[in-house]
Amino acid sequence: MNDQIAEFAGPAIDWFSVSPLVVLLAGALLLLLVGSLTPAWRRGWYGLASAVTAGVAIVLSVVLWRDIATSGPKLLVGGALALDKFTLLATIAICAATLLVSLVTSDYLAGENSDSPEIYALYLTAAIGGIVMVAANDLVVLFLGLETLSLSLYLLAASNRKRAESQEAGLKYFILGGFASAFFLYGVALTYGTTGSTRLIDINGALNSYITVPRNDTLLLVGIGLMIVGFGFKVSLVPFQAWTPDVYQGSPTPVTAFMASAGKVAALVALVRVFVTAFPSRADDWGPAVLVLSALTLVVGSVVAVVQTDVKRMLAYSSISHAGFILVGLEASSHRSSADVGDGLVAIGVYVVLYAALVVGTFSIVTVVARNTSDGATSLDAFKGIGKNNPVLALAMTVLLLAQAGVPLTSGFVAKFGVIQAAVSVGSYKLAVIAMVCAVIAAFVYLRIMVSMWLSDSTISEPVKVPLFSAVAITVAVVVTLAVGILPSLLLNLTSGLSQLAIK
Repeated sequence: MNDQIAEFAGPAIDWFSVSPLVVLLAGALLLLLVGSLTPAWRRGWYGLASAVTAGVAIVLSVVLWRDIATSGPKLLVGGALALDKFTLLATIAICAATLLVSLVTSDYLAGENSDSPEIYALYLTAAIGGIVMVAANDLVVLFLGLETLSLSLYLLAASNRKRAESQEAGLKYFILGGFASAFFLYGVALTYGTTGSTRLIDINGALNSYITVPRNDTLLLVGIGLMIVGFGFKVSLVPFQAWTPDVYQGSPTPVTAFMASAGKVAALVALVRVFVTAFPSRADDWGPAVLVLSALTLVVGSVVAVVQTDVKRMLAYSSISHAGFILVGLEASSHRSSADVGDGLVAIGVYVVLYAALVVGTFSIVTVVARNTSDGATSLDAFKGIGKNNPVLALAMTVLLLAQAGVPLTSGFVAKFGVIQAAVSVGSYKLAVIAMVCAVIAAFVYLRIMVSMWLSDSTISEPVKVPLFSAVAITVAVVVTLAVGILPSLLLNLTSGLSQLAIK
């Protein structure tokens, strides 16, 4: 026994390649340990510490991006993690969302006369889980990242102890999230039983090593289906989206911004990596399922949003619709016979980055407006007359809403055009038409909010004040939205080689 222990050698670890994860972990531990052993920090310092930590992780990710552009993608920690441009782009999006949400949360907690390091530590641990998910080259490692992200989000959703709605949101999210994790884990078990491995590239190799005649992959197909169900809950795909509007509405608004940006980006990118890397040989089986889910998600997310009267619920259904658009790119990637199959991955990478900036900026403005109402309401009436009360804030909201609608000269147009073009290039014309029609329907939702802001009388007697950190977050989101919309080459040039995943 002692000889066996002496012979054990762990995998070699390239510490610089995993430095973004190390920095986020160090920041979380610093906030918890130092924050608990020292007197309360000055207001805003906890948020700044979290934002600086995420900022350092972004810088390290950019440096790694340059290294990958030179040396190519690679596997880390004995092949458990993949380091490629797809991973790093999602990592940058998650860290950027963490940075901006930390700033907004600092102002939000100041308005609640409550500030503590635990919230920011949970943001950082959730970001760690999200990055592990997008980089995972093993289903078990992906599950560990999924649970790290999910447990942090459950606590964040229920973090406002003064509001019963927050407690209810946390409980709903926890119960349904537990079911989703069970579905996913059972799917992993069936996949392992069929292929003998949980590593994505080994699963692909096992499936390519034999041809069943007649084809009898029942257990594998059930496992793939269960994983789709698990992912469907996490990314709010129809018909697994029932929790989304209630949880988004009940959670503290900055937490909602984090769930809709970092949480959704992590789950969507992980979904794409699993199916593109592990199951390309079974694309004929999961491709039609993704097509149906995408169409249902687009239609339900766009149509049901029209009848909502609360802005957070509107944006919740809007996020469901955005998930449908991203699935359009995944469906395009399932057409292995097409020479343009890589366009789907590039379109997905661009969409998740731009969507993260859009949703954080939009919910930041919702946070500011709710702070100036007597009861913290986020109903459509709370936005009446904002254009007269604070024209700059209303203009920023208008830009972000137009971008979510996909209006030209905004980043939203670049994102939606990319996934629709990817669908057209592989011949998925019906799904492309559904996506375009749903984009028009969803535009009515954003138009309702803009009409309320600009053409209605104000219900707020005092001017809406925007705190400093929130103003910074909103400004960054608007600048990214307009810069990429006017000069899309700023981002598109960086995405060359995005479809070259670390699969060897």
